[in-house]
Amino acid sequence: MKAAALLLAGSMALAACASDEPESGSGGGGGGGAAAEELKIGLAYDAIGRGDRSFNDSAFAGAEAAIAEFGGEYREVTPNEDGSDRAELLAQLAEQGYNPVIAVGFAYDEIIADVAADFPDTTFAQVDGSFELPDGTSKGDNVTGLIFAAEQGSFLAGVAAALKSETGRIGFVGGVDVPLIQTFQAGYEAGATTVNPNIAVDVQYISPAGDFSGFNDPARAQILAQGMYSGGADIVFQVAGGSGTGVFQAAAAAGARAIGVDSDQYQTVDDPALQAVIMTSMLKRVDNAVTAFVGSFVDGNVEGGTDLLYDLESDGVGLATTGGFIDDIQGEIDGYRQQIIDGDIEVPTTP
Repeated sequence: MKAAALLLAGSMALAACASDEPESGSGGGGGGGAAAEELKIGLAYDAIGRGDRSFNDSAFAGAEAAIAEFGGEYREVTPNEDGSDRAELLAQLAEQGYNPVIAVGFAYDEIIADVAADFPDTTFAQVDGSFELPDGTSKGDNVTGLIFAAEQGSFLAGVAAALKSETGRIGFVGGVDVPLIQTFQAGYEAGATTVNPNIAVDVQYISPAGDFSGFNDPARAQILAQGMYSGGADIVFQVAGGSGTGVFQAAAAAGARAIGVDSDQYQTVDDPALQAVIMTSMLKRVDNAVTAFVGSFVDGNVEGGTDLLYDLESDGVGLATTGGFIDDIQGEIDGYRQQIIDGDIEVPTTP
């Protein structure tokens, strides 16, 4: 059986960067179903590639951890600005013997199905992509979807925002107006209104569906967030990939707060002034999912043609606590978390 790409998120962020990055690394150790020297992990990033301080970086961290545990090597590739070379990059990795090949982001949906059919002996995984296409067609029995219950983690982000807001108005800035990012919006709005039915939630997307520039336009994100803060919002949740820095900059200028996404962005930003405004981050543990998937591959336990779901119960999503900004409301957040796990709260996936 085979499997395929993971990485998210958002998840999930797209926009574009260099074309093919030949950089690779290696590590010692090893063991499992595949000999350590045979393990060659191929990573095909979403737009921007490594250095997005978000889910591309998280995917890399997962691959790096797998190499440290099992030995082997990896290769990274990043699509060009318009993403037109995605299929070529996936095929290139497979042709060069990288296996498994992990694609990061929903933009690989139809592309990975075509490439997987051409390389039936390669195991593929897709972060933020199901093993099925929207019409229900399987991408192949050598493709595994690494899926995250982003709506659940975003619900908790909405709870935190509503509990911490002093103005009764909060905001959401999405990178691209597509169903995946709308899942974050839906959870965030549901969590906030569960705590405060009268809260106002301002929503803006940087770019429309089909235009992935919204994941790499921090200047535009800053303008949108500034408008929200000027309008009375005191906390803004950004789900915008590389554009998220603009939201943090707007929060710092307004003396307000922001919520990060995918990684613990309190720990990934360089500027202490920006770090100080990041109240929490909605975590999508792409790193854990990638490491676990590679481990299953090494052990020969990958079952292709299926999805692996990472949710609150499995700690696949959650909220970062670095900085201590939400320590005083942690008990309430934990209560809502348990209600979701128990099924007492069903979180919507559409706004």
